[in-house]
Amino acid sequence: MKKISEIANKLNVEIDNYGNYIAKITSINSNKNGKLILVTSTNPTPYGEGKTTLSIGLCDSLNKLNKNAIAVLREPSMGPVFGKKGGAVGGGKSVIVPEEKINLHFTGDMHAITSANNLLCAIIYNHIYQGNSLNIDKVVFKRCLDVNDRSLRDSFVITPASEIMAIFCLSKDLNDLKERLGNIIVGYTKEGNEIYSKDLNCVNALFNLLKDAFNVNLVQTLYSNPVIVHGGPFANIAHGCSSINSIKTALKISDYVVTEAGFGSDMGAIKFFDIVCKNNDIYPDAVIINTTAKALKYNGDNSLEKGISNLEYHINNMKKYSSNVIVSINRFNGDTDEEIRLIKDFSNNLGVKAYESTNYIDGEDGCISLANEIINLNGNSNHYKVYEKEDKLIDKINKMAKEFGAVNVFFSEKAKLMLNKYNDSKLDICVSKTPMSLTDDSKVLGYPKNFTITVTDINVFNGAGFITIYLGNVITMPGLSADSNYLKM
Repeated sequence: MKKISEIANKLNVEIDNYGNYIAKITSINSNKNGKLILVTSTNPTPYGEGKTTLSIGLCDSLNKLNKNAIAVLREPSMGPVFGKKGGAVGGGKSVIVPEEKINLHFTGDMHAITSANNLLCAIIYNHIYQGNSLNIDKVVFKRCLDVNDRSLRDSFVITPASEIMAIFCLSKDLNDLKERLGNIIVGYTKEGNEIYSKDLNCVNALFNLLKDAFNVNLVQTLYSNPVIVHGGPFANIAHGCSSINSIKTALKISDYVVTEAGFGSDMGAIKFFDIVCKNNDIYPDAVIINTTAKALKYNGDNSLEKGISNLEYHINNMKKYSSNVIVSINRFNGDTDEEIRLIKDFSNNLGVKAYESTNYIDGEDGCISLANEIINLNGNSNHYKVYEKEDKLIDKINKMAKEFGAVNVFFSEKAKLMLNKYNDSKLDICVSKTPMSLTDDSKVLGYPKNFTITVTDINVFNGAGFITIYLGNVITMPGLSADSNYLKM
């Protein structure tokens, strides 16, 4: 590893050091207008598709071609790090370093978000204990913790699913952060009126815990190329993208910015376009759909010919949003040339180029063809919105359901109450569902059509600026598995 000060000097930024190899960017002395590349994928499987690994590898390959490129990634959560999924720093020769520090405490951002969240909870219940002058009858704001603990599901969410995390990642600047913190709905009176965090006079206290964390984190790849890691919302139960601050910072100091959206395009990518892009006047110049032969065979009951239909959905989905859609095939040991050729031919028949990526093994040389395709692309000419902010909430939900392929939407009685209360809301929606399927049932794989989904709950995250729509059985506090990664440490 190079000293992080050397990386910062090349970017023309000023930093606060967190040791020799990690820093926070405190100011930038550049105003470039870089191109934004979004990495998404087909629906995830137990094998892993490698969006983070591809994002890092593509960054390395672009830099090898003498392009100033930065990868922008989400911060790892200790839930997956100690749980089944593991860390989030890439793999093979496409990793960011120092790995263990990034995966664990890093610069303390996760701790700051968790602390601010739980301070607000303490303030709410202290207000009630001290006389409850605001007449809070129902508290709707939950505590959070950045570990998987199923015993806390009734009253906790994992930190990446918290509203403070969403606010942290969607705030444009410190003033916006403070305003959003004040707009959190913490509870309701008996009459159904909202009580906001600003009513508790605690916004400055929350802000003080978060203001230093708001500066983005700078690390590097194995090839000493810059990577910004900041914010970590999950894409199945939150909006699934790194902070808008990190993306805009990278665009000002580089020619190419490679960022990822969590899980498949039905989850993270749609949310990236629908929540991040349209509210911040940014739009990707290209979309890369990452897939593997293993993942597509998993979607077809071990048949690539059947499972490749899942790729068809994601290609068709992303072509609405971008005229520059590319498929990247992350090659595993054991994949045959025939399988790779089938995926390439299938993609080409849908009007999309496909490239094989071997960066896990070959490092900076593994994405050269993909990098050259990115360099030679024209600008994106497709801009697409699922709904308008002025639409009724029920219309927003129905329109989003059609994006997944659903033909009917049912609502639980609990969801109907919130739908009636907030049907005129101008907030965006954030769909929370299983990432494994286009439906709300994780066992339904491939490219299902004409299915029905059920809205089980609706929550208003006013500070974040969206309403979360829960489809099916959604768990916002995961649990550890019998063979979790903490056993291997």
